[in-house]
Amino acid sequence: MKTTDTTISRRTLLKTAAGAGAAVMMAPAIARAEISGPIRIGGLMSLTGAGGTWGPIMAKVQQTVVDQVNAAGGIMGQKVEYFVEDDQTNPDAGVLAVRKLIDVDKVCAVTGVWSSAVAMPTLPICWQNKVAMLAIAASDTLATMPHHGYFIRTYVPVSLQGKAIGEFGLKRGAKNFYAMLAQNPFSQSMLKGLKDDVEPKGAKVGSVIYDGTKTSFRSEVDQALRTKPDFIMLGGYPQDSASIVKDLYRAGFEGIICGFGTAITQEFINAAGAKAAEGIYTVFPSVAETSAAYKNLQKITGVKGVLDTNRCQSYDQINLVLLAVAASGQATGEAIQKTIRSTIGGPDGEPVGDVMTGLKLLSEGKKINYEGASSNCEFLPNGNLPNAYFKTMQIKNGVLVVV
Repeated sequence: MKTTDTTISRRTLLKTAAGAGAAVMMAPAIARAEISGPIRIGGLMSLTGAGGTWGPIMAKVQQTVVDQVNAAGGIMGQKVEYFVEDDQTNPDAGVLAVRKLIDVDKVCAVTGVWSSAVAMPTLPICWQNKVAMLAIAASDTLATMPHHGYFIRTYVPVSLQGKAIGEFGLKRGAKNFYAMLAQNPFSQSMLKGLKDDVEPKGAKVGSVIYDGTKTSFRSEVDQALRTKPDFIMLGGYPQDSASIVKDLYRAGFEGIICGFGTAITQEFINAAGAKAAEGIYTVFPSVAETSAAYKNLQKITGVKGVLDTNRCQSYDQINLVLLAVAASGQATGEAIQKTIRSTIGGPDGEPVGDVMTGLKLLSEGKKINYEGASSNCEFLPNGNLPNAYFKTMQIKNGVLVVV
């Protein structure tokens, strides 16, 4: 399944007259500039809090790539310094953490921003200090905020995800949708994506946005069931979604349940129990499983099975930043964000899936096109990916399987 943002793509932009100015940028710059001093990159990671499952994994992936580069002599003879701060999946902690990365560590780019609630207050700090932010945070609002190009999102906007789940439900005959969404910065965008897809086709959509910190959601479940839905969409996190599903199971709900990838995980299955979780679907952005980047990530992590999107995106983010620095010859946020959109993603470059191969080609004066483990890593001016592929999985006998 492929869902597309109808906004003009970056590659199309590069082919227009506006691309004339970018042509200078697209000439490999590794041979014509020098970097003075170490290259400082900051990982703003959710090491604790709701994102604590992923933050440590993401930081380890990025540190591994940095270590590889440094072991090979760095970039243009300069060492890469990688600083990690814990945003605690909390906006206030995130502001303090990004301030430390920018003011004390003097980073040129911030990577790994997982939570939309953290990204909202930290993005203005980044662009005002001309520091590039590469984020996973899914709220559509981020792309519409002023950011002057310093925002790049490697994840799929939630409106496209809501649309994908809507398409899934319609194909299975659903006519009465109900969305149960945790209160967070992207719930409204999720809901809008769902409504925009299914309502013009005659389906109804009800919804509730709940406080995800509650321990019981029986009142929200009762509210949903009163509308007699045949399709319930879960847009929260594993623990709250598990609590909701257990109540739906006890109430005898027999319709389709489908959740976002943030909700339906092995942690969710363990919390809900095999019986309550059986048959539940998830539709989520799939990673680029056939790409060279994906295979290289499997190699460096030792993971033989399917890699999760967070791991893939963190890998892509650090590769993008390092290759942008090498291609531009500048360790600045401005050069990084411009070069990611042009030089290392140019349609005429040689495909690469890891920083070491990219550095070699750049040193030979060649153009490169980084194709990532999570996506093809093309980005629109607003920071979004223009399109995405989705995967559908279902829980069978306590395990998520592709359907």
